Amino acid sequence: MTLFTIASFNVKNLIGADQEYYRFQSYTPEEYAWKEDWLADQLLTMDADIVGFQEIFEAQALSDVITEADRRGALANADAVPSRDKRYHRRAIFDRIRFDGYADAELAFAPNTSDGGPGKRRPGLALLSRPGFAEPPEVIQDLPEPLTIPFADGAGDFRLTRLSRPILKARVPIGGRVVTVFNCHLKSKLGEYLRPDGATFAPEADLTNYDPTGRALGSLRAALRRMAEAWVLRDAIVAELQSGHPVIALGDFNDGEHAVSSEIISGEVPFKNYAWMLRHDAESPRDRYTDAENTQITEDIERVRLHSAEKLFARKSLRDMVYTTAFGGVYESIDQIYLSRDFLADFPGHIGEMEYFSTFNDHLTDGSHPEAPYNKLASDHGQIMAHIRLKRP
Repeated sequence: MTLFTIASFNVKNLIGADQEYYRFQSYTPEEYAWKEDWLADQLLTMDADIVGFQEIFEAQALSDVITEADRRGALANADAVPSRDKRYHRRAIFDRIRFDGYADAELAFAPNTSDGGPGKRRPGLALLSRPGFAEPPEVIQDLPEPLTIPFADGAGDFRLTRLSRPILKARVPIGGRVVTVFNCHLKSKLGEYLRPDGATFAPEADLTNYDPTGRALGSLRAALRRMAEAWVLRDAIVAELQSGHPVIALGDFNDGEHAVSSEIISGEVPFKNYAWMLRHDAESPRDRYTDAENTQITEDIERVRLHSAEKLFARKSLRDMVYTTAFGGVYESIDQIYLSRDFLADFPGHIGEMEYFSTFNDHLTDGSHPEAPYNKLASDHGQIMAHIRLKRP
């Protein structure tokens, strides 16, 4: 049996000091040192075997965080983990507290193809893997063919040529198997406004001349882009599942589990019994799907469906809530880890199962907490981690 952990970590704008990433936003050397300190400590606490990072502007800053986490981990091991000459060094507790480090891990970085100059930077993402990669990871952002989505009745179409942020696809060798991992960061709910030629800002950005319908249109653009990006990810996931590869998809979905974009990624839930349903080619009210067709349809849906690790944990633990963001008093989960049925214990062909799910969200506030001003350099997301045990091949 092989136990491994896989985590999603939105680091919130990781870049070195004195670099303007968004307009008028940068870190002083002191602020960057504080941020690196917090991130390294969080990475040390998580001690995950595979970590999907979001909001990475430069690979070097992330490498520095990992190096610092390793340094702290080595010091912690020296203090708390007995050497092999101690007769009690095999006790299980020491396996729990030992930090394994990332010296031999592989790091894949996916820069954003829309990344601009100072003040106009766009974040990419990264994947850190102790087991390494079975083959070079693949980056999906600039689409080789535009995604054109026509609407019925000649109502028009929607066209997308590039994702707002890359999707990183990697095949990871674990316990004698290869698991395909997708790391993503979908378009946020922040409105997308168009700036007229020659203008210094979009009209909808001028809050002294508030334009409610214009801002609503900006939200519509963001939602359309996010759902289209979700479909691109879904298409890549289905291709892997149909090729027989177990899949784990994780990242910042910028939406909850029941949002349309999340449901696009996970796939639809099968109807309880299709033998009750009127056939697609029905010629009378009695034309229903057969029992054999019900079995076939259900299997066709189930084999390409993903399952929320958070919800699997909530059912198993009787816990009723997990959250990864807090804003304006609203607590919700927009960071997700989704598993193919290969990791469901009740699926006859499963290769393993999730044993536990960890959430690291003690640092989150919605701005009303006394410590909020001092948390501004920490991540504005909680981190999530699935603990998965694989069976022997």
